[in-house]
Amino acid sequence: QLQASGGGLVQAGGSLRLSCTFSGGTFSNHAMSWFRQAPGKEREFVAGRNWSGSRTYYGGSVRGRFAISRDNAKNTVYLQMNNLKPEDTAVYYCAAGKGTMITSTYYSDTQYDYWGQGTQVTVSS
Repeated sequence: QLQASGGGLVQAGGSLRLSCTFSGGTFSNHAMSWFRQAPGKEREFVAGRNWSGSRTYYGGSVRGRFAISRDNAKNTVYLQMNNLKPEDTAVYYCAAGKGTMITSTYYSDTQYDYWGQGTQVTVSS
């Protein structure tokens, strides 16, 4: 089970940190990622981190502004979002995949086994 939190309303240029807590299994066995979905758009890959935290992946639109991290001792993955833009407005979802995921699979939402409930991020201009 995944529980996401930390969303809210922020002005353009501001920051937010999302958290996602994993329960009911062994967190360190899973790759973790964040996706987002804006109204009328397809779900989009935002960031991912492998089971050990040694590899990270980012979608092109957030690279350099967002950072994904994980704390395996706390069963939690984070998404630090800086310099937010109105186009970042979306529902953000955390997702857990198999620890054996290869690089190319991180970007596809069909490769994940578990999903959080989503947390709304709204960026005003």
